[in-house]
Amino acid sequence: MRDVVPAIEPVRLPVRGGGVFPVRRVYCVGRNFADHAREMGAQAPTSKAARGTPVFFAKPADAVVTAAAVPYPTATQDLHHEVELVVALGADAPPGELAVDAAQALVFGYTVGLDLTRRDLQAAAKAKGLPWDVAKGFDASAPVGELVPAEDVGPLAPRTLSLEVNGERRQASTLDQLIWDVPEILHELSKLFALRAGDLVFMGTPAGVAALQPGDRCVARLDDVIELHLEITPPSL
Repeated sequence: MRDVVPAIEPVRLPVRGGGVFPVRRVYCVGRNFADHAREMGAQAPTSKAARGTPVFFAKPADAVVTAAAVPYPTATQDLHHEVELVVALGADAPPGELAVDAAQALVFGYTVGLDLTRRDLQAAAKAKGLPWDVAKGFDASAPVGELVPAEDVGPLAPRTLSLEVNGERRQASTLDQLIWDVPEILHELSKLFALRAGDLVFMGTPAGVAALQPGDRCVARLDDVIELHLEITPPSL
């Protein structure tokens, strides 16, 4: 049968060393750094036993962009940056609950990204007990850098995730400060979703989230391994 509208091609991320990575789904983890949880007014766990369960939300796959410029979004006066480690899955999870010690084998690679957030819309929704999808899932709300294969990144824990805006460092943390690490998050996600090759997971942001304005230039980094350069441009007309 013929398509009644043109088929939508998936977003494809460039891979260091060659090739492209088609994006299937985008999962995001909230409150995965204790310092950020506290700055947002939430309680942070003081031990692994007190962690509870992770907070998850999603972005549309076509919210992922690799452009060097992102227009300031509509319907907000308070756009915030949240720098994150992004995990790319290169294999399907087996049926059922994924064991923590088997989860790392699904990882193809890593990049850095920004979970752009319309904070005023999120705050208004939270105050009314409403969902805040419109604060997170808007167009171009998930800019990311090139994917780097996992074996070229090596162990994550000692590496530092950071963000500079106009040359000033605003966010930074070593990845050993994640409340739930990558295998643990994949394990928890597998209880809720069938994980597949092509999925991205934004792993959460450290403290220091703040507003962005048109003209701001951002540099997200994972040490000297991965960089994302981005400019916030004036709103599209």
